Amino acid sequence: MKILVTPTSLQPGKNEAALAPLRSFADELVFNPTGHPLTEDELIPLLEGCDGFIAGLDTITDKVISSCPTLKVISRYGAGYDRVDIQAAKECGVAVTNTPGVNAQAVGELAFGLILAAARKIPYLNTKTREGEWVRSSGMELKGKTLGILGLGAIGKVVAQCAQGFGMKVIAYDPYINKAYCAEHEIENVSFQELMSRSHVVSLHLPLLDSTRHLIDKEAIDRLPDGAIIVNASRGGIIDEDAAYEALRSGKLSGLGLDAFEVEPPVDSRLLTLDNVISTPHTGAHTKEATENMANAAVKNLIDLLSGKDCPYIVNQ
Repeated sequence: MKILVTPTSLQPGKNEAALAPLRSFADELVFNPTGHPLTEDELIPLLEGCDGFIAGLDTITDKVISSCPTLKVISRYGAGYDRVDIQAAKECGVAVTNTPGVNAQAVGELAFGLILAAARKIPYLNTKTREGEWVRSSGMELKGKTLGILGLGAIGKVVAQCAQGFGMKVIAYDPYINKAYCAEHEIENVSFQELMSRSHVVSLHLPLLDSTRHLIDKEAIDRLPDGAIIVNASRGGIIDEDAAYEALRSGKLSGLGLDAFEVEPPVDSRLLTLDNVISTPHTGAHTKEATENMANAAVKNLIDLLSGKDCPYIVNQ
């Protein structure tokens, strides 16, 4: 049994407790030698002869999958699987699994941290203070403001709890929304258009699909109250970055917090030239607790399927 393991935080010396059952199960483990998510061309030679693949944020195309006829399972280290060609995997008989919910607290806390940082301009003020300037720049209080959550899954629910702790009103749009949960937790269920019209802050927690790509475009941004803030701790590509740049320049948006970009890393992004953009390197799930949870879940999913056991987290059945 040969397994490829590519997540950068699941390499030798980084999470040996999670790797231990994998070492016992497999005859051979192959690791990511680059320190970054792998491209199509980098993956193909590493996958040669592999039965299973624990995948990070790698680009797993039809070409990658079809190049490895021995592959039986792709176990995603995380909830998202937009970088995996799900249809190609299904056609090749390769099961794809994910680890939903295990990093929700970590990502939700980072998203709310970005909201706070944008509302009070914390990175900008930190930089100016370190440069010897003693600036006065008014921020926005969150109490009494409306937070619109796009995607009320496990992560969105964490953000809602944080916001309510700060005295914010929470509204949400999700085509699969749990109305009973909303009623119990005082979250108003609204349409996408109404959410954009009413929200002082918008937090994105959506998968990247054809239907969500550039969902936050110029038209959507124009619906927002002037001076609104948008935070994206889900997937790059949901925001039209050109439209966001113009809105930040004009003052339509007062702040933008991004843990995900259309191109990662965001080389030469115009957004990074603006003081009212706060950026982090797709690090929402990178807490000690979340990485351990994701690693354990991804390893279990892989071993269960390769051992002939049931797994409830197959996404391409």
